[in-house]
This record gives sequence, structure tokens and C-alpha cells, in this order.
Amino acid sequence: MMAGIFAARNGHEVHIYEKNEKLGKKLFITGKGRCNLTNAGEMDTLFSSVSSNPKFLYSGFYSFTNEQAVDFFEDLGVRTKVERGNRVFPESDHSSDVISAMSRELKRLGVKINLHTEVKQVLAEQGYINGILLAGGKKIPADSCIIATGGVSYPSTGSTGDGYRFAREAGHKVTALYPSLVPMEVKETFIPELQGLSLRNVDAVIYDGKKKVYEEFGEMLFTHFGVSGPIIISASSVMGKLLGEKDLRLSIDLKPALKFEQLDQRVLRDFEENRNRQFKNAVDKLFPAKLKPVMIERSGIHPDKKVNEISREERQRFVAMIKNFDMTLTGLRGYNEAIITKGGVDVRQIDPGTMESRLVKGLYFSGEVLDLDALTGGFNLQIAWSTGYLAGISVH
Repeated sequence: MMAGIFAARNGHEVHIYEKNEKLGKKLFITGKGRCNLTNAGEMDTLFSSVSSNPKFLYSGFYSFTNEQAVDFFEDLGVRTKVERGNRVFPESDHSSDVISAMSRELKRLGVKINLHTEVKQVLAEQGYINGILLAGGKKIPADSCIIATGGVSYPSTGSTGDGYRFAREAGHKVTALYPSLVPMEVKETFIPELQGLSLRNVDAVIYDGKKKVYEEFGEMLFTHFGVSGPIIISASSVMGKLLGEKDLRLSIDLKPALKFEQLDQRVLRDFEENRNRQFKNAVDKLFPAKLKPVMIERSGIHPDKKVNEISREERQRFVAMIKNFDMTLTGLRGYNEAIITKGGVDVRQIDPGTMESRLVKGLYFSGEVLDLDALTGGFNLQIAWSTGYLAGISVH
């Protein structure tokens, strides 16, 4: 849609081919249906939040900045607001307003929108684009073609990897694909007991053997199969390749505000107050109700043991476990639950200043079909706007 708007504003005759029954199906579900349009952070933040090939986006992000993206939507009548973490949303909290505004602009510009229309093949001869082939067998001649098909995440929205096939058929390399910004699976059998439990202000560290590969502070959530929530979703964009090859260890500090000694003192105080009670009845203040039985079981201290009989070593082992609640990550959830796809068309074969293929003249790529992805917070949509803009103004 972005590429279509800017190509049309540049005086081109533009046709959009969409196999779904409406435009913007993926956009509709972004940001839990609220559409996290972009991130209002500094340029440095934008680049540091891109997980794959940030340098490739230099032209894109500077040609169409996050500020320009906000102005673009405001001009189309979408009022915006900035929330925690510099995330930009429509004031209305409705992604449908963003889709409607873009659809109105496409209509105003006379762009021909072909819904329920699947493209089977992108046609090229002697290194030049000359059209597309539709699923019904009809050939549509064209001077330029922009592939903006997304990845393979949320296939129900129509992202079924067609763009990768078009790219390969045109001679492009497509890098290995992984689900990204996706929950992770955990081996331990206690996980289903914790389903639905949300932990705020915890510190999560992921280890590959002894090596620390990721650390983040914030909120997480337990599910019936493992872990999810903001800090886990962000971790998945870094963990994808590693987790495909081996298990990793996730360690959660449940009380990051307290140093070990401070927490030991706090537990000691709780134990003093409950000295004649059983251990299982003395830790209510330390954990949410759902977590309590798991922590008691993992402590190695018998639940019925009197608190005044617990040794210093046992107590300190218990404290260490609160600071280091361990579990084994075994893999990522599938594309059905992934916000984005990691991997895609190799950016070395694309001109970063125009989004044009270096292999086929008149063939352009934009958005998630490229090997570009970022953390959550509006960065992935900014990639879509910037690359869509560049492709749109560059077609000739």
C-alpha cells in the first residue's frame, strides 16, 4: 500500500494485486489490533533495534524517517499518540483507521486494486521485468513490479511465502527462514501449572552453556507450553538460529531489585516471623500463589519441615533459586504464532537506495519479504514504510 501510494504520487499507473478479500489484513492484527505504527525514538534506537542487516536500511530510514511516517499518517487524517517505549499508535487505538486512510489515498490517486487475485509468477525476460502471470492464466504486462508479500508468519493473513518463490525464480538467494517475535517452548513438566501467570519486573538471562547470549528486564508470561510476553518475544528474534540447533537455559531473577544478601535478609525475616510454621506456609509473601508450589518443590526442602529447623545452607540455596529460577528452552513456537519472519531475500542482491533488484531491472522488493527484521515496538512497520516508500518513488 505504501509503495502503491508513492508510485502513484509520482505519476505512475499503479495496479495492486491482493489475493485476500481486503487490503491490509496483516496490518489489521499488528499491535494487538491497535497498530503500533512506528517508534518515536532517535535514529540510533531505530538502527540498534534492527536485528538483521541494519546497515542496509541506512538509505531507507533516512529517506523516510519515523517522523515522516507520523506526518504521512497525520496528513491522511490519522491522529497519533506516543506511549511507553516511544511506541506510536493511532489515537483511536484502531488499526482499521490506518488501513482505511491508506485505502482512501490509493483510491484518490486512482490506483487499481485487484482483490481475490493471486499472482502465480513474476515474468522477466533478458534481465528485465515484463509483467506478471495471474492464477487464472491471464498475463498482465508491466514495466516494473514491486514484491511486498510479507513473510510466512500468520499464514491465515495470506503470508504463505509467495514472495520468496518469486524471488528465487528470478534468481535471488533467500536466506534461512525462522519464526521470530514468537513465544518459546520449555522442557520442564511444571510449566502447565504456571499457565497464565504473568511476572513483572523480572530479569531474564539466556545462556548457551556458560555463555550469556541475551539479557532483558521487564514482563513475561507462562503458557501451557512454555514462556511468552514482551521480554521473551524480543529474545526470540536473537535466539532463532541457536534454538534450532540446541537447547538453551533460561534463568529468571524473580527479585532483581534485591542483591543476594538483601534477599537472604528478607527471607530470614519471613522465616523469623513464621518460625513455628511449616515451610509450605511460610513463603506466601515471596511469590504469587501459582508459583508457590513450584518453588517449594524445587527448593529441595520438605514442605512440612518446621521453619526453625531449616539450615542456613538450605535457606541460602532457596534464595539462590529465587535469584536464578532456571528452565530449559527447547524451541520456538511456529509461524502461526510468530509476529514476523526472520530471514528472506538476500539484501546483498538489492540496491539499498532504491530497493531494486541488482539481478532483474524493474523488479523491486519491500518489507518483510527481505532479510530484515527488528525487535517489537513499531520498528518492523517502520521498515515496511521506509522500504515501501523507496520502492514506490524509485520505480521508473
